[in-house]
Amino acid sequence: MLEASLIPLAEWIDRLVDWLVVHYGDRLGEINSWIVHKIGFFERFLSQSIAWPLMMLAFAALAYHASRSPRLAAGAAAAFALIWALDLWTPTMQTLSLMSVSLVVTVAIGLPLGVLMSQSGGVRALMMPVLDFMQTMPSFVYLIPVVMLFGLGTFAGVLATTIYAAPPLVRLTDLGIRLVDKEVIEAATAFGATRRQKLFGVQIPLALPNIMAGVNQSIMMALAMVVIASMIGVRGLGQEVLYGLQRQEPGTGFVAGLAIVLLAIVLDRITQAYGRRLAAQRQIAH
Repeated sequence: MLEASLIPLAEWIDRLVDWLVVHYGDRLGEINSWIVHKIGFFERFLSQSIAWPLMMLAFAALAYHASRSPRLAAGAAAAFALIWALDLWTPTMQTLSLMSVSLVVTVAIGLPLGVLMSQSGGVRALMMPVLDFMQTMPSFVYLIPVVMLFGLGTFAGVLATTIYAAPPLVRLTDLGIRLVDKEVIEAATAFGATRRQKLFGVQIPLALPNIMAGVNQSIMMALAMVVIASMIGVRGLGQEVLYGLQRQEPGTGFVAGLAIVLLAIVLDRITQAYGRRLAAQRQIAH
């Protein structure tokens, strides 16, 4: 076995993280505290300010608006009622708040990046290996520098979840815009549309079903990250699963896992329903 690596990549990464901690640790700590405060306010708003029946009805209404299906609306209401009955309402709202903030950051970063990739072959060639790296690197690995820079807690979980959930949205946004029919683009060009007008008036609206599919996949990956994020101090359903593992209480872990599954199913069905509506509107537009 070699005593030293020919390429000391691990040592370089250690030095980079140490340099960031030394020179920017205070600033990163301020950012961490500010975001944790905002997320904490959002958590309290969901879990304490809004009564659980109102939240249940809100998701039922959202499900009905997305699908026009009373069955889906009733299923969403039943799922949230079961979560409340299992005495997991507060952890569920903590998980939902973390996932919501992560999704907002993911969309704010991933959507423009996917659009940029669709418009530039050079950017796409540069970003594809990065996206492959983000999707295939075990999540435990990039938790290490995140925790060193931002410490244990919610913000580290948000950052790790964003890194894990962003690639599907970026890829499907890029793919959706590239799959827009050339004839439609040529027709817009014939009417004198500029490149910007074609992008925002034609390509992005027609790519919305693919973009919604990317949002759906990002939501599922964010929920998959919940249990892992609990290992760095993130509160929520993942922490309940971790407690069940640490205390050797399979019932606690199973019930928390069931709540994660119910939340995932509701969010998946709602986003899929919106995606189908957008696809139907696209067919009518054609």
